[in-house]
Parts: sequence; structure tokens; C-alpha cells
Amino acid sequence: MKQGSIPPQRAWVQSSPLDLQGLLQQFQPHDGQSDEYPTGAIVSFSGLVRDFNERPEVTALTLEHYPGMTEKVLHQLLLEAQTRWQLQDALVVHRVGRMLPGDAIVFVAVASSHRKDAFAACEYIMDMLKTRAPFWKKEETGNDSYWVDARESDAEAAAAWLKDHDGH
Repeated sequence: MKQGSIPPQRAWVQSSPLDLQGLLQQFQPHDGQSDEYPTGAIVSFSGLVRDFNERPEVTALTLEHYPGMTEKVLHQLLLEAQTRWQLQDALVVHRVGRMLPGDAIVFVAVASSHRKDAFAACEYIMDMLKTRAPFWKKEETGNDSYWVDARESDAEAAAAWLKDHDGH
């Protein structure tokens, strides 16, 4: 049995730096505890800008998005995770704009009765986010900049979830 639906306010995009500790401390399952399915696990993931990717020595990353649509896709991913696993709550916050290596770019948190559901849902949200959310990355290296193509490994990770779910 699922807890209540995860509200749209649990998925947002911001241009200001992410306060990872603050987000984790503030994350409380919105439905609170239930006698039948008490929260037994909270799993979170924090993604950081790396100083390397397709080319060495990335000095900055600019992330652009489709306002309005991005938030809808992020919320949809939370709802999809809730249909697959027993979740009390979930949250995704994604940063956009110009960032430097080491800056936080994404935060995902999931609350569930069981750790396996929480871990799986968190991984699912990240894998699907990388292929379905309308974000575009531009990396800077010294005096050069370039748009980053989608990775085949990200598409394969998302396809594996769909395959597992469809039974194919």
C-alpha cells in the first residue's frame, strides 16, 4: 500500500547554491509516520560537478533547462518511483546556471519503510533524471567551451529500469 501522493512542491530547480546539509536536515516525510508503514529508511544522493568529463580539466559547467517543463518531469519521476516502491516521501532539487567543480548540482532524498525500496527509488530517480529531464550541459576548459552529448551509459541505465519493470 502506498502512502499519499508526493506533492509537486517536492521537485524544484534553483540557480542558487544547494545547501546539502540543510536539505537533508529539513527532509521529513510529508505524511509523517503511519502505524502500518513507518519510515524505516531515508536515503539521499548528492551529485557534484566534476573537474573532468569528455575532456580533462573542466573549469566550469553551465546547466540550462526548460523552465516549467523541467519541474514537471522531476515531479513525474518522483510519482513513478512511488508507484514502483513503497515510499512515504521523495524530494529532488536540481541546480542550474554556472557552477564550478565541487559545487552541488543535484540532491535526491527518499523515505521508505524499507532500505531496499529507498535505495532503489533513489537510484531510479537519478538514472531517469539523466535521460528524461530537459537539461543541457555546457562545459568550460580553459579558453574552450562545448555542449555535452548525452551518454550512452545513462541511456542504458534508464533502459534497464524499463526492462525490469516491463518484464522483458
